[in-house]
Order: sequence, then C-alpha cells, then structure tokens
Amino acid sequence: QVQLVESGGGLVQPGGSLRLSCTASGSILSIDDMGWFRQAPGKQRELVAIIISGGSSHYGDSVKGRFTISRDNAKNTVYLQMNSLKPEDTAVYYCNVNGHIDYARSFSSWGQGTQVTVSS
Repeated sequence: QVQLVESGGGLVQPGGSLRLSCTASGSILSIDDMGWFRQAPGKQRELVAIIISGGSSHYGDSVKGRFTISRDNAKNTVYLQMNSLKPEDTAVYYCNVNGHIDYARSFSSWGQGTQVTVSS
C-alpha cells in the first residue's frame, strides 16, 4: 500500500504564507502526478494544483499567481507554497498521488488532510 503524510498546515494572517509538504511511502514503482485539493465546510472538494511527472503544473483559477506547486522526485514529495493567503483559502487541504505499484497495478492515494486557517 501507499501512504501519504502531510505537514505544514496551520493558522496564518491574511497576506501571509504557508508551505505544505506531502511525502509518499510504501510499494511504489513510479509516481505519475501529484496534486493538492481542498474542501471548505459546505463546499465540494476542488482542485488547487497538480504537477505531472514531466514537471508541468496546472492551477485552479482561484489560486493562480499566488500558489506554486513543486515536487522532489528523489524524495517522493510534493510541496505547495501558498502566498498572499486570503480568508477564502481556509479549508482542509488534501494531497493526492497517482502512480504505479508495478507494471500492472496503478494506485491513487490520499493524505489525511491538513487544516489551513486564514484569519486575523
């Protein structure tokens, strides 16, 4: 099985910054894409950012220009640098990693979620 461990969430003032980390471990042959999603109370889970194996990234419209996703393939880790945070960024942030256990079996794993609260 593949397990994800997240860190970096917390309380920050509007305009501040946070950096989230997510590390995958377990039986992994390769990782194809890694991403971050978030869910606020009463709302559906939405895409924040995704980065594919080739290094290209895509962002949700609400975070473009403020958030940056990156990955360290040697460490099986994905990061989310969040700048210029707004109260509406408050949500539980979830890491998602997709890849292959072997040449015949793929996987999709989710982290447990980390709370990000933006408030004065």
